[in-house]
Amino acid sequence: MPFVNIKTPEDALSTKQKSEIGQRITDLLVEYFSESARPHTMILIEEIKDGGYYRADEVFILPEEYRAK
Repeated sequence: MPFVNIKTPEDALSTKQKSEIGQRITDLLVEYFSESARPHTMILIEEIKDGGYYRADEVFILPEEYRAK
């Protein structure tokens, strides 16, 4: 069973965007593993709360302009 884990800042993606990402990654994996992998492919999108990770020498807070609307 193919399994993909994506971590993204909380509120960076809308539900529609998460769905599109899941569909596109599933399609990509099916190209490699065959159509039989489609029903068994798992895509986990984890949202990390602001301040929950460190980047570029600082605790990262997602700027408002990058939040999903």
